[in-house]
Amino acid sequence: MKDWTVAAALNNARWCDAVCRAHGHPGRMLPHMWVNAAVVPRFYPNAVTLAVGETALEEQRTTIEILQTSNLPGRWSVKDSFHTLDLSRRGFELLFDAKWIRSVMPAEGPSTDIVWQREDKGGEGLPVDDPDFAMFKGRRGFKVVAGFMLYRAEEVVGVSNVVAEAADAPAVWRSLTLLAAQTFPRLPLVGYESGRELQAAVKSGFEAGDKLRVWVTARD
Repeated sequence: MKDWTVAAALNNARWCDAVCRAHGHPGRMLPHMWVNAAVVPRFYPNAVTLAVGETALEEQRTTIEILQTSNLPGRWSVKDSFHTLDLSRRGFELLFDAKWIRSVMPAEGPSTDIVWQREDKGGEGLPVDDPDFAMFKGRRGFKVVAGFMLYRAEEVVGVSNVVAEAADAPAVWRSLTLLAAQTFPRLPLVGYESGRELQAAVKSGFEAGDKLRVWVTARD
């Protein structure tokens, strides 16, 4: 396992908790798992694993079983940060596989006509007052064509919600490394991606690391 995977997973859990807190329903950090027994915002998990090993797996399985008895409405998900949980026989199905990514230096690349601006408004349901949070939107003329969010925790900066057209993706990923370095200096940039987004990140200088996956409760 990469020596930065645990920090990436912890950062992601802190980010999930910050968003849930902004919605009035913060979660709870257990020794080996972040968990939230309330309804969480769309696309966010109710649990994120934080450690590996038999003791961690035991706590994680027990916590998931408790969540399954808490009458959460609809389908909800578990982020298996280390690709170690098999929930296929516990009422879940695989939503997607991904890889953790990291960048330790801003990437250089061709110039782009996208103009970036840090947004401090229009972030309903986001931790806009948190000094560790930053949201950027990229515009071409008057049209928003790209965006991403940053969250500083666990001595790394997590990047998420990256939006870009396929043709702009490499330039967007290079731009976000520069903006992250300016916003939160001297900290590695981490996140996770899959598919074309992962390819764009790697092409822009990110290192692809360990696997993770997200499980979602199976349809009735």
